[in-house]
Amino acid sequence: MKRGFEITSQAADLGIQLPQRATKQAAGYDLASSTEMVLPSIWKQGLLRAFKILRKGRKLSATEADDASQDLKPYLVPTGIKVYMQPNEVLILANRSSNPLKRGLILPNGIGVIDADYYNNEKNEGEIFVQLVNWGIRDRKIHKGDRIAQGIFMPYLLADADETPHTTRTGGFGSSGD
Repeated sequence: MKRGFEITSQAADLGIQLPQRATKQAAGYDLASSTEMVLPSIWKQGLLRAFKILRKGRKLSATEADDASQDLKPYLVPTGIKVYMQPNEVLILANRSSNPLKRGLILPNGIGVIDADYYNNEKNEGEIFVQLVNWGIRDRKIHKGDRIAQGIFMPYLLADADETPHTTRTGGFGSSGD
């Protein structure tokens, strides 16, 4: 087994499909949502209120800033999928080209990086979650099976004087530190 996708044990009975490439020359494997959920628009009350306050030249209170920040927080969309690959490979998560144009959805971190040692980690079995933000005017419903991102396998190189860390992965987002 060199590289590929598996369904997580928690998603085994959900009837989800393994990621596939859409065309013969496609580099990316389409990842789909394993559940239905609503991604609220970032243009909610807290963010708009913050813009109005700032426009008037007033400084935001801590509560007002927190409310606005909450509106901008990405949502984690579960896929029910985990990925295995060689130690010198990475799965890059990229937005689908139709997401921003047709659905108002963006990956706030630009890309996602799934390392080989994320597979079967003890916290979530290595399930891939896609961070999404809805910058559209309306809330966006994500349906089970909606393609939300694409994964591209890539090799990576190490620096000449690389010192391999002795730390082992314990989880996902931010597991190696903030």
